[in-house]
Amino acid sequence: MSIQIPRGTQDILPGEVELWQYIEEKAKDVCRRYNYQEIRTPIFEHTDLFQRGVGDTTDIVQREMYTFEDRGKRSLTLRPEGTAGVARSYVEKKMFGQANQPTKLFYNGPMFRYERPQSGRMRQFVQFGVEAIGSSDPAIDAEVLALAMSIYAELGLTEVKLVLNSLGDKESRDAHRQALIDHFKPSISEFCEDCQNRLEKNPLRILDCKKDRDNPLMETAPSILDYLNEESKTYFEKVKGHLDVIGIPYVVDPTLVRGLDYYFHTAFEIMAEGEGFGAITTLCGGGRYTGLVEDLGGPSSPGIGFAFSIERLIMALKAKDQVIPASPKLDCYVVSLGEEAKDKTVELVYNLRKAGISADKDYLDKKMKAQFKAADRLEARFTAILGDDELANGKINVKDMATGEQVEVNLEEFINYLKEKTVGGN
Repeated sequence: MSIQIPRGTQDILPGEVELWQYIEEKAKDVCRRYNYQEIRTPIFEHTDLFQRGVGDTTDIVQREMYTFEDRGKRSLTLRPEGTAGVARSYVEKKMFGQANQPTKLFYNGPMFRYERPQSGRMRQFVQFGVEAIGSSDPAIDAEVLALAMSIYAELGLTEVKLVLNSLGDKESRDAHRQALIDHFKPSISEFCEDCQNRLEKNPLRILDCKKDRDNPLMETAPSILDYLNEESKTYFEKVKGHLDVIGIPYVVDPTLVRGLDYYFHTAFEIMAEGEGFGAITTLCGGGRYTGLVEDLGGPSSPGIGFAFSIERLIMALKAKDQVIPASPKLDCYVVSLGEEAKDKTVELVYNLRKAGISADKDYLDKKMKAQFKAADRLEARFTAILGDDELANGKINVKDMATGEQVEVNLEEFINYLKEKTVGGN
């Protein structure tokens, strides 16, 4: 019986992986310009980190985590999101003590959630995320939002919109929490079991329920914006003011709720607009968090961040027929004719690669015609032809595959000749 890939995972093959690399490099370049540095955290962490950091009332913790017990009887979990692990590292490695603050980080790697696989939603997926920890300045919120929007702009995705909301500070959230309880409690039996369990623990999560989103009480639920105290209102106005100054357009949506427990003040999503995106239009989400670092044993260190799925971003690019630059072609394919020439190509290909030239050769004893076909399939810029006679005379023929021009070059000058044509001349 053949072994197949697990459900909800995927193989990213040559020809497709170049698109992933292009996206990741674009995102990393934007982060570099904003002075964010890369961090790499473990793929699995102690389960308690996510229970405390993400929140035990969230769907992620309640039903989506891949949790297992290791041989030492420790409960470990494959990371379902990136922020908790970054915050843990921030505390454990005492990054709060570094001279340059706030600590500005980005990450890129696989995450794991046990969900029903569908287009744009995998059980193993890749997230690119950003965290800025250690500042309560509304300007850092605007910077993070601008960074996220810049990534989409760099990739040519213009049909996106930034949707904002404020979840307020603790005082504002407590007031809104009680208003939500009073609103939903008389009819809570109409809602799903999850919502009933969330009523007292975290009623804000009811607004994020997919099963009951069409219930009429959802539309009439109290808005957080009506419960913001003066400090929270001022904070939100400053964030919007900064975005106005730098020219980042946005839409305020008082119903926007992020699915994790640690969010306060600014919450946001970047949504896809236009045709072709299907039912899943959220490309990116994030917000400001308070208390997460403290819950993990660190000092008071507010933060803000976002994450987006590479898979979902690729869907958006393909839906808009966004042109992605072609991957680099092979510089040179070396064709051989004769046993001595074949042996010599081993050395030639090695020296080409050593000189910074991408090169390949035949390893299947193909006829000369089949070797040329291989060079065509690999879209080689140049084909170098070496036969036993040429080898005896210290010569090699080099063909420009674009123009068809072919020249004879001294073997001892071959590497420098090709280097000038490729690495030097681009």
